[in-house]
Amino acid sequence: MRIAIIILCAALLGACASGKRTKNPESSTSQTERPADRSAPRSAPVSASAPARPTETSWRVVSTKGRFLGKDSSSIRVYMNLMVRKGSEHATVEDFTSRFMLNYVVYPDYNSRERLAYGNVPLTAESVIREATPEAGDVLTVAFDVKKPANTVNGVMLLEITEISTGRKVLNDLPIRFKTVKLSDRFAFFDPKTNLPQQHHFVNAGDTVVVRDVLGAVSKPLHLFRYRHDFDPAQSPMNTTPRPPTKVMGVDSAMTVMTNQPFSLPDEGLYYFVEDTADAFGLGLVVADNRFPKMTRPEKLIKPILYVSTNTEINSLNTAADYKKALDRYWLTLMAGDQNLAKGAIRAYYGRVEEANRLFTTYKEGWKTDKGMIYIVLGPPDRVQRSRDREVWVYNQRANVSEINFTFNRKPNQFVEDHYELVRYVEYQPVWYPVVEAWRTGAIRE
Repeated sequence: MRIAIIILCAALLGACASGKRTKNPESSTSQTERPADRSAPRSAPVSASAPARPTETSWRVVSTKGRFLGKDSSSIRVYMNLMVRKGSEHATVEDFTSRFMLNYVVYPDYNSRERLAYGNVPLTAESVIREATPEAGDVLTVAFDVKKPANTVNGVMLLEITEISTGRKVLNDLPIRFKTVKLSDRFAFFDPKTNLPQQHHFVNAGDTVVVRDVLGAVSKPLHLFRYRHDFDPAQSPMNTTPRPPTKVMGVDSAMTVMTNQPFSLPDEGLYYFVEDTADAFGLGLVVADNRFPKMTRPEKLIKPILYVSTNTEINSLNTAADYKKALDRYWLTLMAGDQNLAKGAIRAYYGRVEEANRLFTTYKEGWKTDKGMIYIVLGPPDRVQRSRDREVWVYNQRANVSEINFTFNRKPNQFVEDHYELVRYVEYQPVWYPVVEAWRTGAIRE
């Protein structure tokens, strides 16, 4: 589908004109961007300069992420997580409610201009909650209800967050099912400290978990299965050979939990919650070690560097007697013995690994996903364009090309709905290999 979210922007402005007045894969494209060619990567001689960085003297929305839950027969509840900063300062609830406005429009699909619903979200101390915790990272959550349009199953909500003083806008698109047919339409993992739904698919071992609905009134049993399975990392973006057949996962353990009642998961693994054992879709949750999304253990730190390493280097690291010494030797060798250069490269690389884990963990760790691989090596895209089942990441200038596109197709499974797979092309080589070489020489030190 070649129609990107840009098509919806003009209609949104007209629909919400009467209401109160980033660079992140979770944020949507801006109004001025054109749809990308989604059939193949594009390349051209370098000509465009890098975009100017936004000013840090005013508040700006640097990331957005949303989800919905069916509330009752007539409405759904939308939860929108926002990271709002001025430089390194995080916005308070008062900062956000006094300086921003939020409007929305609901369409049948990305390529439709028919408005099913629209409105302004009042930003008050009651509707905006600040999650100032290490886990949340100082996130603002806006919660509001939307009436279900009559005789409508699916929709796409486009939200426009506007800084009133500058007019700077950030858009976010959220696919919605008004007919709540799946467990994930009605239940989510809630944080017992904030009583808000999680926007990611992982917790740390030993954390208290609550599976609940919006109202949280009546408890019901869910079947819970644990899989102890080490999933393979993403393959090279140039590897166009057919994917290997899906491995069969064996259930390690099973139990029953109650919704709306806290429980703890002490063991790492992939957990799967269903109402009925015959259900095709449930809720998936990765339980990781206590440092995740950071990676600190030497035996785990070795694995993500495969994206910038040779097979010989990886084999040597995996068979080393002392993982820490082998890892130190690996980075120092790449940096020709320059310790400061090595430290900078290590901070930059594993910083992206942590962000990939935070942003893209689905049924496996984020660094292992296709999105995670691209994010780690190339960094956040300059633009993101979406349809219901596809995302295109656009990089303006990398290596010796002025623009390159990476297309991800959504591949829902029984665990999660937001898992994506990259469309691979051998033509990525002129971009990929120079950037990998930049990592290996210490030229990338964020």
